[in-house]
Amino acid sequence: MTSTAIPVFQNGFYVGNNFNAILYGMELVLYFMTVRVVLDRKHKHAPSDKWFLIFSTACLCLNTVFVATEAVFGEEMWIVNADYPGGMDAYLNDFASVWYQTFGTAASITLNLLADGLMIYRAYVVWDDIRVIIFPCFLYFASLCLGVAQLIEAGVPHGNYFLGIAQKLGVAYTSCIISLNIINTSLVAGRVYVVGKRYAAAMGSDVGAAYTGAVSIMIESSALSTLTGIAYLVSFAINSELNIFFLSIYVMCTCLAPQLIVLRVMSGRAWTREKSSMVGTKLEFTGRSTTQIGAESSVDHEKKQAPRRAETNLTSVASKGSSEHVFEEV
Repeated sequence: MTSTAIPVFQNGFYVGNNFNAILYGMELVLYFMTVRVVLDRKHKHAPSDKWFLIFSTACLCLNTVFVATEAVFGEEMWIVNADYPGGMDAYLNDFASVWYQTFGTAASITLNLLADGLMIYRAYVVWDDIRVIIFPCFLYFASLCLGVAQLIEAGVPHGNYFLGIAQKLGVAYTSCIISLNIINTSLVAGRVYVVGKRYAAAMGSDVGAAYTGAVSIMIESSALSTLTGIAYLVSFAINSELNIFFLSIYVMCTCLAPQLIVLRVMSGRAWTREKSSMVGTKLEFTGRSTTQIGAESSVDHEKKQAPRRAETNLTSVASKGSSEHVFEEV
């Protein structure tokens, strides 16, 4: 078969599988870097470290399932059943709902939900206000319901993730999940940028740069997953034959983005609730060029203490005068 006769979808599937292998290698490197931080005895461990490690392990396992099922299906379609009646397209239509493909789809949806759950938590940490995450939580549960519905519809015999009702449910699910990604990314990126500028103004540009740098904001806000998700949503909504390629990249970035966040948190470089609550306090400079956070300046303190000292002195003088008068009478 010549290259011009191969459908665009098959090309996208093949290239996507190759990118899966590359990005999976990056995921393994990040995961073992995280494990190394956990095993480092010199590192000051927080109680949440073990939960972050469990989260990272779960994401890696789900990502492994997705990569493996996509690779196996490609092998079955292109090599094992190369002489299937009707060719590769016929095999795809007949076996798109094979059990391991459904298993891989379930793994990718679960991975998405785990990643979005982490981002909702991070939005709460950055803002330190539970009201901020009310609407994202609503979108999260809507995404869960739509994801399960799409999985059931795509898993029926002769079902197809990219055709029919499954495709319509997929558009709704993907729209909901990407909207949630955009909201979470905007919440985290906007907050980190604004507060980072305040830190820079109060403590110097070196301190603020740790939070307002482009790389820091992209990692904290999971922008990598959001941007690739938008590309996948557009291709999926217009039913482009390249949607399988963007799906592969999106699922892999859905695993990479939270892994970068976890590594940053466990390394002690991520935003914390303590920093968020500190920002809500008063930032000002004293006359000695030292910054005080959430405290009164020395000038204000002296102004408040002056009347109290004057009142104490008057009381002492009055007491002294009374005592002298008593001794004179005696």
